[in-house]
Amino acid sequence: MEDNKNTITALKKAHSHLGRVIKMAEEKEYCINILQQNLAVIGLLKSANSKILEGHLNSCFQNAMRGTNEKRKKEMIEEILVINKLSK
Repeated sequence: MEDNKNTITALKKAHSHLGRVIKMAEEKEYCINILQQNLAVIGLLKSANSKILEGHLNSCFQNAMRGTNEKRKKEMIEEILVINKLSK
């Protein structure tokens, strides 16, 4: 449960920060400053993504791997592989 709170906090921070980045772009602030702040948002989102993935691996994925449904196991592995590709 604590991990979920941390994930939501990271997502809310990214959301709030992104609003500031958009305002900076609208106000035509210095490009490098916008880029730096945008990278901070990306970092927050990557952190949240890692927390979500870790939670999934420690719950849904782990439960599926303990089960006897081979089709579901294969689906879960495929899902992780797709997510891995998308994260590159």
